[in-house]
Amino acid sequence: MLTLNLADFSLEHFMACYWQQQPLVIRQGFQDFEDPINANDLAGLAMEEAVQSRLIFKKGDKWQAESGPFESYKRFGKTDWSLVVQAVNHYSPEVAELVKPFAFIPKWRFDDVMVSYATPGGGVGPHIDLYDVFICQGSGRRRWRVGNIGNHKQFAAHAALLHTEPFEAIIDVELLPGDILYIPPGFPHDGVSLESSLSFSVGFRAKSGCDMLSGLADHVIDKDLGKTLLADPKRPIAHQQGRIDTSDLTLIRANIQNLLDNEALMADFAGSYFSATKCALDLQALDDPLDTADMLAQLQDQPLIRTGGLRCFYVDATIDQGVCYVDGERYAFGADLAASLMALCDHDEITANLLAPALNHPEFARQLTDWVNAGYWYFND
Repeated sequence: MLTLNLADFSLEHFMACYWQQQPLVIRQGFQDFEDPINANDLAGLAMEEAVQSRLIFKKGDKWQAESGPFESYKRFGKTDWSLVVQAVNHYSPEVAELVKPFAFIPKWRFDDVMVSYATPGGGVGPHIDLYDVFICQGSGRRRWRVGNIGNHKQFAAHAALLHTEPFEAIIDVELLPGDILYIPPGFPHDGVSLESSLSFSVGFRAKSGCDMLSGLADHVIDKDLGKTLLADPKRPIAHQQGRIDTSDLTLIRANIQNLLDNEALMADFAGSYFSATKCALDLQALDDPLDTADMLAQLQDQPLIRTGGLRCFYVDATIDQGVCYVDGERYAFGADLAASLMALCDHDEITANLLAPALNHPEFARQLTDWVNAGYWYFND
């Protein structure tokens, strides 16, 4: 099992002084690190229709980007190109293991593990990300430059590439296998491969207020909520027809605020919104579905493993009612199952003991069987 090695400071120090504040190089953050996936297998994944991938290279002085799936890589030569594959943790259990050392950050903030293979001179150009990322260096070496946060001008180097203008580096470092570079949102950075190399980027979402308001609006519409009409009985006579006065604005804000103050609504929104995946899951549905009795019998002998990328959460406001959220959907099983549902969401491997007494609950047992048959959880036999 991978263990994060912080030789010079504690996790508490990292969260207090670096997380979302400043970039950091962690030398040998993973000791004796070995690539969880090799370049050939990564290239094979990028040939799949369901997998999001890009090839980034230069044609002369012009940046180019192509989206997968790809049939061949021969035309790109041996230098100056990079293959980027999203959500590799959805397809590779070995890559999914990279997420576990970062469990000190809650899973609802996690996005995915992006893997990049680059030939000598390859990279994606200087850019700014809007998420936190731990770039874990695999085989090979890459040089990384990171600038300070600031008012950096960005431009489209290609229709699919947003770059930033040259910046002064506050970090200029060569990463070796096992080294980790942490970069918070907003810090410009540029990585160039010094030899054929693999990088594993463990990314964490940083949703904007605009994103979340849009998601909340969709949730309210889908659930047919928020139907309370704006009301203003005993309104004084208006003398200025074109005016929205201060009391009007207070009334409008209060109507919207009533939605935000609805704890159950916000809990359901947060659970559903953050448990939805950005990229498709690699669900392996069973050819011969299990019935509930068979599933329960098998669970007595071996644990169930959560498929890579599956997101399962509970919210303080509703867990006492036995509510959890799996892959964007809300499930309610009753207050007596709260502890079992917490275990379901907190663990990547679940045993019969962890799920007791929920396994004696017919509705939960049937739903767990449906999840197993669909491939959300699986037996590793």
